[in-house]
Amino acid sequence: MRIAVLGGGPGGLTFAYLWKKRHRDARIDLFEQNAAGATFGFGVVFSEQALEFLRADDHELVDAITPKMESWQNITLNLRGQSVAIDGVGFSSIGRLPLLTILRERVRAVDVAPRYDTVISSVDQLKGYDLIVAADGLNSLVRRSFEKQFGAQVSYSTNKFAWYGTTKRFETLSQTFVSTDLGAFNAHHYRYSPRMSTFLVECDAATWAAYDLEHKTIEQSQAICEQIFAATLDGHPLVSNKSVWRNFPWIWNENWSSGNMVLIGDALHSAHFSIGSGTRLAIEDAIALTKALEAERDIRNGLARYQAERQPIVKKLVAAARTSADWYEHFAEHMRLDPMDFAYSYITRSGRIDDARLRAMSPAFMARYEAARSRS
Repeated sequence: MRIAVLGGGPGGLTFAYLWKKRHRDARIDLFEQNAAGATFGFGVVFSEQALEFLRADDHELVDAITPKMESWQNITLNLRGQSVAIDGVGFSSIGRLPLLTILRERVRAVDVAPRYDTVISSVDQLKGYDLIVAADGLNSLVRRSFEKQFGAQVSYSTNKFAWYGTTKRFETLSQTFVSTDLGAFNAHHYRYSPRMSTFLVECDAATWAAYDLEHKTIEQSQAICEQIFAATLDGHPLVSNKSVWRNFPWIWNENWSSGNMVLIGDALHSAHFSIGSGTRLAIEDAIALTKALEAERDIRNGLARYQAERQPIVKKLVAAARTSADWYEHFAEHMRLDPMDFAYSYITRSGRIDDARLRAMSPAFMARYEAARSRS
């Protein structure tokens, strides 16, 4: 079988590795438009539950990335000079480049040589392949070229965000909410190495306009964010990597394949950064696609099986991500709450955690929260 994989991110690399490892006679050509050492963003985060799901299907990957991960058991929320810790919410993070490096080593080990600096500008360039796996991200060429066939739906959140890094080390996954005279800002920050942290800054459209950020350079925007979060950064600078202001794109496709083309990862669906599942979903898509194709003799039957088995799982997570994102669309209103009520609103925002689960998962936080409510 001849397979073309578009995109050298986590999803594309994982599929290329798994298929070639199990089918050594397959020919796999992986095309990536960027240079071999290029990457965008800083750290990526996995919940403990996500790592366990991955371990069940690909324990070798989890075993390879775990030694390079930073881990913690709490979430910390910072509001009006007060901090609230929510215990029992375990996460781990790793730099995006180290993760890609591990995945690239895996594909090389099974004799797949990615073609970097290679731009595929038309699907017509891929004639002759039995299967085309589109792991080419949010701006997927394959999806854009066949929007009607895939039933593609694209919309955008109204909030603006810019993705930075910083040399400030944060002990847990943290959220800092700051009010200014011109509006409210939120920063999602967590360490992904002993010396670096992700620092994603978010605000609503009105605040973005009030600061005239549309007309600011990357350097000017960075300076404004450093000033707003000066107390949080504690003298450390922000680090930019094409850190432009964006609206989060919501991607969904009713049809996951068309002919011999199939979508995975961000090309197929997007999940809001507030639940930190984009990389996990891409890797799990690659695993699910591999299993579905192996279960069927005919490629198209395998692609149909991939959607039938995987789509219900993804739908649940994307629904939770949309509910979470809606909370962030109104985070300035939530900031008026007492810090404990604010923290409760935050941790239950996706609708997946009720009081019983929260008592079992975060007993220390719930004890504080229920004590505070009994006094009010």
